[in-house]
Amino acid sequence: MILRKEMQNVVEDYRDVTIGIFGSHSAKELGIAAKAAGFKTAIVVKEGREKLYTDYNRHLYDEVIVVRDFRDMLFNEIQEKLLELHTIFIPNRSFSVYVDYDGIENKFKIPIYGNRFILRAEDRNDEKGQYHLLRKAGVRLPKEFIKPDEIDRLCIVKVQQADNILERAFFYVSSPEDYYTQVEELKEHGVIDDAVLRNARIEEYVFGPRFNANFHAFAIEDIFDKFVLTGFTDRRQVNIQGFLNLPSRDQLKINLPVKNEEIGHFGITMRESKQHLVYEAAEKFLGVVPDVYPPKMIGPFSLQGGIQYSPEDNKTLEFVTFDLSPRVPGDPALGPTSPEMRNLSLKYSKNIEDPMDLIMMEIREAIGQQMLPEVVT
Repeated sequence: MILRKEMQNVVEDYRDVTIGIFGSHSAKELGIAAKAAGFKTAIVVKEGREKLYTDYNRHLYDEVIVVRDFRDMLFNEIQEKLLELHTIFIPNRSFSVYVDYDGIENKFKIPIYGNRFILRAEDRNDEKGQYHLLRKAGVRLPKEFIKPDEIDRLCIVKVQQADNILERAFFYVSSPEDYYTQVEELKEHGVIDDAVLRNARIEEYVFGPRFNANFHAFAIEDIFDKFVLTGFTDRRQVNIQGFLNLPSRDQLKINLPVKNEEIGHFGITMRESKQHLVYEAAEKFLGVVPDVYPPKMIGPFSLQGGIQYSPEDNKTLEFVTFDLSPRVPGDPALGPTSPEMRNLSLKYSKNIEDPMDLIMMEIREAIGQQMLPEVVT
């Protein structure tokens, strides 16, 4: 395992920092924020997927490193190039999936902004994964059903798509019979198979509007505070969005499996009187991270959930968290649509237009204060 001290020693010798970017998910947002903050940038892109970055947005990247496969960035020559550039790498979901947790923790010898070890917590089946963290923190989770035969209410089944390691094939069931019927239909369409179904999660459906509550936790708390809210968003998904755009009578005419494949986002807001619910959930989560994934949460994270009436009294509103993202959100709608950007601009007396600006702000401050080792692992 790569020790944090090793990475801290590496950045001690850094002079002109380059921001390292993974060519997927949030590469444009990070490129914009890094260049706006005056940093040089280096992007690693997969052959065949590079045109968006090398042609249409070439101005955002000083160095473009094209690899045959994303895992090739673990090759010594690629890592040596990044070290020569004095790179601090910013992790995103695609980085975790394509390079994988073992590669990141044991072979990727480039300093990472934030906590490289907590990336693994996004794995829902890991023994120390997100459900373990959230339960340990006392954060309200949806009720889980271990066996399909236990289903006694409307539930959502979260299962990996058989042919796409980044996306899941959610489906909704209300009884054991409904579950088994839909499983067979999805198998026939090739959406899922027995291998992915073994790791499926069945949980109660949250009856309420969804909110991705996005935050940023700082390494240098004395200067920036422990954490801040950056705003709320929700997802646009294929092909469920097409179904929802139709009247119910027409939805029933379509014999296609619903896919919750993420295709975009939109910004939303939450009433001030209820925002304390997500702040409290974030506080609880941050409180347990140092014990499970030291040193602590650093950088962007998101608690994805919904607001619903508590089943205990059907009057009290509660925030039910059903997903954790311990890395950049990959959500370009967040900056332009969030009122928190103006709030944070006032708080820090800097122009904050996007959550990625907070990453650059902390790295820049760490350089100025000679505290760069504090922000990396």
